[in-house]
Amino acid sequence: MEQKQARYTWHKVFDSVTEAREQVPLRKLKQLVLDGRPICLAHTASGFFALDDSCPHLGYSLSKGTTNYLNEVICPWHSYRYSLQDGRECDFRTRKAVLHRIELRDEGVFVGIEQAATTT
Repeated sequence: MEQKQARYTWHKVFDSVTEAREQVPLRKLKQLVLDGRPICLAHTASGFFALDDSCPHLGYSLSKGTTNYLNEVICPWHSYRYSLQDGRECDFRTRKAVLHRIELRDEGVFVGIEQAATTT
């Protein structure tokens, strides 16, 4: 049986969780550029989340939007709402947002960008 195994390129985006909280306050968004790719970093009551900054609907910057109590990021252009848990648009009107892994480590906060999958 073949199993796909994801590989990630990890990017240190903050030296500590404290620094991350200072730079991205609760319920706020920040644009990061990792490997030339715009990423939206969200901070909600559920923690930190990372997703592609381009709205799947028409490509507007999600980091210019807001978050809500449902743990969604809201695009400021047409108010499409994307779950930070699974990337789904709340009314299923467009494709999912691309989410990225976040790891809070002793040495800082890291975002993992998935690379091409390999089979083993």
